[in-house]
Amino acid sequence: MTPAHAVAGGAPPATAAGRGRTVLVLCFAVIVFDGYDLIVYGAVLPELLRYEPWGLEPAQAGAIGSYAAAGMLAGALGAGALAGRLGQRRILLIGVAWFSTAMAACAVATSAEAFGLCRALGGIGLGAVMPMAVALTADHSDPRHRGRSNALMFSGYSVGGILAAALAVWLLPRLGFRALFWAGATPLLFLPVLARLLPRDSRRATAGQPAAYRARGAFGELLSARHRFPAVLFAVISFFGLLLVYGLNVWLPRIMQAAGHPLTDSLFFLAVLNAGAIAGTLVSAPLGDRVGMRPVIAVAFVLAGGSILLLATAHAPPVLHALTAVAGFGTIGTQILVNGHVATHFPAPLRAAALSWTLGVGRLGAIAGPAFGGLLASSGAGVEWNFYAFAAPAALTAGLVLLLPTRSGAP
Repeated sequence: MTPAHAVAGGAPPATAAGRGRTVLVLCFAVIVFDGYDLIVYGAVLPELLRYEPWGLEPAQAGAIGSYAAAGMLAGALGAGALAGRLGQRRILLIGVAWFSTAMAACAVATSAEAFGLCRALGGIGLGAVMPMAVALTADHSDPRHRGRSNALMFSGYSVGGILAAALAVWLLPRLGFRALFWAGATPLLFLPVLARLLPRDSRRATAGQPAAYRARGAFGELLSARHRFPAVLFAVISFFGLLLVYGLNVWLPRIMQAAGHPLTDSLFFLAVLNAGAIAGTLVSAPLGDRVGMRPVIAVAFVLAGGSILLLATAHAPPVLHALTAVAGFGTIGTQILVNGHVATHFPAPLRAAALSWTLGVGRLGAIAGPAFGGLLASSGAGVEWNFYAFAAPAALTAGLVLLLPTRSGAP
């Protein structure tokens, strides 16, 4: 067996470029499933609030929306701690099996409490998968185009969101919300293909580690004096970014219903939000590779705040759709750019730990987002206050991005 075949476990492309494309496609597929499983809750939320056997109130539904994010916090930090021992590839495979099984459990849950527990458990697998997919893509991509490669890979998240909204329109009236969660279990069928084709971890991620990395561990080195400031700042930025991503993906259909739009149209807004994220990110990521990610991310957060604010006063459907698409780029798309910036900022031996730290601590924002939306929905405030409340953190985060230092990483 040639070295190239040995690296990939039996059936890889023969070149580094070929392996990079394989990793990109496989991680894209994983993130499609990951995005679907996260965003499907927002797509079924109006149906869950009408499901009489469970009798959910908006605040309870918002809390359940946060349970998956709480699990993701544990999953991301645990994956970062174990990546050096188990490897990024193995953790990704375990995470896919874990969250897919949890989705099947959600489909058969007999109570709101059991459903919430299954969402929390599934979040552990989802949290482990995301940083490993970003790290693997960065390890196997051309250093000159890591931002573009990450954007292409992570656009799968929004593809999964569009898929969740489309299937909800088709399946909810016919089969109910449980069918949407059965669909989320299908990655179990894809797992053998993923295990066969996904190359093993790149040696660049582990070779040549300084003595300090081995003595302190990856997280210890990440929080050392050299890296502490950017590590903490990236985590805070991710907190607000994920608050926006999860808050809007869970509550946008409900907010649009409250504004007078029927359910089908409300779900279409969710699809537009994620389509805007794909289009905007694919355009902005190559620009970030050329001029630097920091100014691109800052502008994207400004666009997010402005578009969400304008949604409070717009009425014409074309204008609403355009603003929603811009908001999708400025929230979901911007978080994709942040992940890519983390992958290029820190040295290769710290890449998986830095991504796990950023996404893990950022999950506190993902926990807060759905709960925040639930409190707004329960407050009795006008619909426009939902938009005001989500516009404020976007504007704040644009300023935080400008405080980031220049990159300290290595290829």
